[in-house]
Amino acid sequence: MILDKLENADLYFECVPRLEKFVHFFNNNDLEELPPCKIKLDGDDMIVNIMDFEGKQEGDCKLEAHKDYIDIQIPLGADEVMKWKAQVDCQDVLEDYDEGEDVEFYEDKAETSIVVPKGYFVVFFPSDAHAPGIAAGQKYRKVIVKTRVQ
Repeated sequence: MILDKLENADLYFECVPRLEKFVHFFNNNDLEELPPCKIKLDGDDMIVNIMDFEGKQEGDCKLEAHKDYIDIQIPLGADEVMKWKAQVDCQDVLEDYDEGEDVEFYEDKAETSIVVPKGYFVVFFPSDAHAPGIAAGQKYRKVIVKTRVQ
């Protein structure tokens, strides 16, 4: 997992596939003004999902992990609380891996809580189980970038 300011994203271009392409897109578009949508920046290898959603109670947020894609998550408004646990330590599968959706859900409890403020980004690799959007009733606007593992 990586948590850092967007202004430092260039430090991670070597370890996060297509991050440089996304940063160029981010810097040249006002994502807060775009309607919720999905944009393919590099075919199915990089998909940008601009979304509005309401946070949930912590108990309703399940850990998830991916195999084929890395998640880059960027809050555009309110700070977002997320939970994390090493995927290898997740033992209680809630929903088996869905290849079409590239996701597996776990009943395990997260080990770490993080706050991702506006102006920051978090990268979740396939080794990172995560649960975003923890704040019942909080309205969020965020960007989730799915970039295929190389």
